[in-house]
Amino acid sequence: MKIISQNRKAYHDYHIEDTLEAGIALSGTEVKSLRDGRANLKDSYVIVKGGEAYLLNCHISPYSHGNIMNHEPLRTRKLLLHRKEIDRLRGKIEAKGYTLIPLKLYFKGSFAKVEIGLARGKKFFEKRDTIKEREARREIEKAIKTRRK
Repeated sequence: MKIISQNRKAYHDYHIEDTLEAGIALSGTEVKSLRDGRANLKDSYVIVKGGEAYLLNCHISPYSHGNIMNHEPLRTRKLLLHRKEIDRLRGKIEAKGYTLIPLKLYFKGSFAKVEIGLARGKKFFEKRDTIKEREARREIEKAIKTRRK
């Protein structure tokens, strides 16, 4: 599994409740650009509309050796999910405060996949608590490491 892009800010801004793997419908130049590692998931999100799921604001840079038929960098891309999965996600995101955000973009074999997270937004004080916990964990690990030496 080759990871192309990760949405690191997602874990800072959201509580991730559930994750799901989905395929993406891409054009040829998009796949070539992804193989070069030229994608960005920042500020992207997923919507469910008309019984289908779409990835919005995912920036895939135009292919450097592409011609006039190169792709649009911020176009809406269809996600490939089963009907049951889409219906389950639609029911969950209709609940107050939930959204779908992409967490990772990667190749699994020769197929491009995206890991979607069902997320609930964090409040400002929750973000500070998360940072404090992470720093405390680092200090504990550092103390353990120095003690072993």
